[in-house]
Amino acid sequence: MKMTRTAVRSLVVLLFASVFANAQLAPEAVQAIDKSVTQFMSARNVPGVSVAIVKDRKLVWANGYGLADLENFVPVTTETVFRLASVSKPITATAILQLFERSKINLDVPVQKYCPAFPEKQWPVTTRQVLAHYGGIRHYDGNEMDSTRRYESMTESLQIFAKDPLLARPGTKYNYSTYGYTLLGCVLEGASGESYMEFVQRNILTPAGMARTEVDDQRKIIRNRAQGYEKDKNGELHNAGLADTSYKIPGGGLVATASDLARFELALESDTLLKPATREMMWTPYRDLNGTASDYGLGWGIGQLQGFRTVGHSGGQQRVSTAILLAPERNAAVVVLTNLEGANAMDLAKELLAQVAR
Repeated sequence: MKMTRTAVRSLVVLLFASVFANAQLAPEAVQAIDKSVTQFMSARNVPGVSVAIVKDRKLVWANGYGLADLENFVPVTTETVFRLASVSKPITATAILQLFERSKINLDVPVQKYCPAFPEKQWPVTTRQVLAHYGGIRHYDGNEMDSTRRYESMTESLQIFAKDPLLARPGTKYNYSTYGYTLLGCVLEGASGESYMEFVQRNILTPAGMARTEVDDQRKIIRNRAQGYEKDKNGELHNAGLADTSYKIPGGGLVATASDLARFELALESDTLLKPATREMMWTPYRDLNGTASDYGLGWGIGQLQGFRTVGHSGGQQRVSTAILLAPERNAAVVVLTNLEGANAMDLAKELLAQVAR
């Protein structure tokens, strides 16, 4: 469907005030959030956005803006479900580190101990290295990201890249790889004796209260699932291309609401999911074999914003641009989910976090 920038701007103004909001913030803080979101949407022609704000270990704000479905004029609400894209990776990293705490995984032995379906390579590669994108596993090649094939298992998904050589000696070079997280899914299944989603459901989603988080199954009817869009060179909106994410569930194949991701953050910060020392290890920059620090930890990006530390992750694939961003020392976090490819949701997340982490 085509839609002009002017039409989307009008819809944002019409809808944002009518969608449910749960405010525990001062009125001026709410006004600042609304202004930032609506300006972001108008400037980038974004059809719909869902936002959740955490402050002082409480979910203090959640709201939807614009449209989840342009063709049927369905508004975004706090119950709208979006693809998470690579924001799935922190969830997988947390699951792996739960197994580490339980002595079910040694992060520093070859991955084949837990995933024998992955062939040995010219160098050994460990779970820790893959978590940090230092495992030498390749990323997408050609149009692989546009796959519409359904994969029935983690080991079947491995066949896309399992026979390829490593790009570099593990531990020496950062090579971002969603396929590496498919490998981690196989590691998790081998170490736990459960399927990836069985383990994640029991150990993360249920304890955190993430009732609307699940696999991005294209065949399933998922209540309140947002449609997704892309822009052409003239800035007009079109329906996004098709993609089946079953080949990359641990690294980009989950769906959730913004509020569910806020609950994930709250569960992490309250020590429900991991011990504080393990959480801090996950949020510490990985160091290569020469001792040089990366800007990525174990499943999380590490950064700075206005002088304070941030940890988070962005995501982008067909239908969405997403972000989760935390300021641990400021007890604040932001989740931004959009239904427009290439919208760069992390830009809005940084702007909002700067407002609430003061």
